[in-house]
Amino acid sequence: MEIDAELRRQIAVSLAAAAVFIVGLIAIGVTFGGSTVLPEAGAIALIALLAGFVLLMAGVGTYLMRAKDES
Repeated sequence: MEIDAELRRQIAVSLAAAAVFIVGLIAIGVTFGGSTVLPEAGAIALIALLAGFVLLMAGVGTYLMRAKDES
């Protein structure tokens, strides 16, 4: 299977979005107590991160669809 430029772009953008999510998870863990119990503020931050990730992936999907249509 050949990997053309469009597929490479899709992979790179998707991996970057997933990396942002993982960095966010680590940041929340470090900020709100490390290995201890997650406080209420940390739980709200985690829910916000999850909601933001869903919106980010929707935006990434839209970007990739439009980029495919333009080429």
